[in-house]
Amino acid sequence: MSAVPTVVKLGGSVLDEVSAHWWDDLARHGRAHPLILVHGWSKPLKRLSPRYSEPSAVLRDRFGNQSRWTTPQVIEDIKTVSAALGRDVVARLAERGVTTERVIGSDGLIEAAQGERWWWHRKQLVEIDNLVGPVARIDPSRLKNLAPGHCLLVTPLALGPDGREVNTDADRAAAALAGATGAPDLTLVTDVTHLLVDGRPVHRITAEAAAAFRDNGATGGMRKKLRAAGEALDRGVGRVVIGSAPVSELLAERTGTVITPG
Repeated sequence: MSAVPTVVKLGGSVLDEVSAHWWDDLARHGRAHPLILVHGWSKPLKRLSPRYSEPSAVLRDRFGNQSRWTTPQVIEDIKTVSAALGRDVVARLAERGVTTERVIGSDGLIEAAQGERWWWHRKQLVEIDNLVGPVARIDPSRLKNLAPGHCLLVTPLALGPDGREVNTDADRAAAALAGATGAPDLTLVTDVTHLLVDGRPVHRITAEAAAAFRDNGATGGMRKKLRAAGEALDRGVGRVVIGSAPVSELLAERTGTVITPG
């Protein structure tokens, strides 16, 4: 039995699509290792309201990074879909012998730095009070009950420097959590089997090469995942695995893309 957590980020794009076998595998792994499961919410938000599927729901900053346009109402909607998602995850793992408790990042677990304020809107770069921010600090003392057979389900909201709740990128939040808890690995479960470079699947890549591709080829969600991978490795995580397979298969490197320090 191990007291070192396994940190998994489950993308909002695949929450409804992972199979019963995927959950069986996660529970089997979780009965031997403490689990921290960080969830996204992209698809649940889009189901909640059609406005979240509109192009205007996403902003791009002056550096080309995308972010959801987050207002206080969006924060409340994230909490609404996260509560429903949490009930589903609790039930799925409970029937497989793993207990689960929800942890809201903004309840003292995750602190965010000041976010970007200049965004492209209607073809102009304007100042917008967008409630987003990068992770600045994790308080691991908030992660109680880390034990085999138990899962902490983290909603990656954070407290900003002015005390307001902010939206923070789930991949990068998972990277920060992995670093803060001494996890040897970070697993990013998404809707693609591998990182693709020039249309070909990559099975193993160094952090340096991944960062170069991130800045000169990667787009959208994969760009964020590669940024999160680099941050996790900088925080002492031994490797990051990206893919769509069950967690044990990704950790065994039977599939997916493995990113290593060197």
